[in-house]
Amino acid sequence: MFYEAGSRRGKFHITPTRIAAFVVLLVLSLVGVYPFIWMILTSLRERNTIFNGPFIPTNFVFDAYPQAWQQTNFGEHFLNTIVIAIFSLAGILFFSTAAGYAFAKLKFPFKRTFYIMLLSTMAMPATFLIIPLYLQVKSLGLLNSQAGLILVYVASMSPFSTFLMRSFFEVVPDELIEAARIDGSSEWGTFFRVALPLVRPGVATVVILQLLAIWNEFLYATVLVQDVAQKPLQPVIFNLVGQFNTNWPSLTAALTMAIIPVVLVYINMQKQFVAGLTQGALKG
Repeated sequence: MFYEAGSRRGKFHITPTRIAAFVVLLVLSLVGVYPFIWMILTSLRERNTIFNGPFIPTNFVFDAYPQAWQQTNFGEHFLNTIVIAIFSLAGILFFSTAAGYAFAKLKFPFKRTFYIMLLSTMAMPATFLIIPLYLQVKSLGLLNSQAGLILVYVASMSPFSTFLMRSFFEVVPDELIEAARIDGSSEWGTFFRVALPLVRPGVATVVILQLLAIWNEFLYATVLVQDVAQKPLQPVIFNLVGQFNTNWPSLTAALTMAIIPVVLVYINMQKQFVAGLTQGALKG
């Protein structure tokens, strides 16, 4: 009897609504995946068959990968990007988790005013801020350095991360925080030992979103770092785009190599990322 009831509940009924939803999701998935498939296949083509050959090359050629590696000095700039991403993420996570906890669980004067001021910075586009940031970084003596770029990334990306982390900390029961305080834990101890472990999905969400933003950022990296030896990947890969002619296999090979680390990070953290998005959706 229980088996039959479970079988009836588990039946999947095909309806026009579900078919329409499936078709829409399939089309959206193909639209999202197609550029990546085209990029990978283009990196494996011969240069003279980019636009007049079949969609799937008849002969797979891997010459573009060593060529792109040498043309962009990929290894050096890949390490630059990793260093910039690690230190930027460390700063973003520290400030956003601490500020998110403070805005969610602490009481202090003008808290709402400070929070609104912080969120207002998210409305300013990068093109509006680039000249003031350039002058400020130059006055600090950090122009053409990775440290200056890291400072800009931390300052520009922390507000959105704080907004996310505040929503996650608000879900943490106040009883746990108060119990830790009654037990004699300091505020920093309560933050690190009680609150922060409970918002790991939120931390994973911030890591993935901001890693993507840092890894793909182009404007600040191009304007604030003129020294080629200090540049991250994206501005260097852009140099493969010619004014009148572009070596598409080399360009797409460099882009394919550049996205591999981000894909690996997402694969390793996808469960926490999905849990973070689900928790945020349920809270909203």
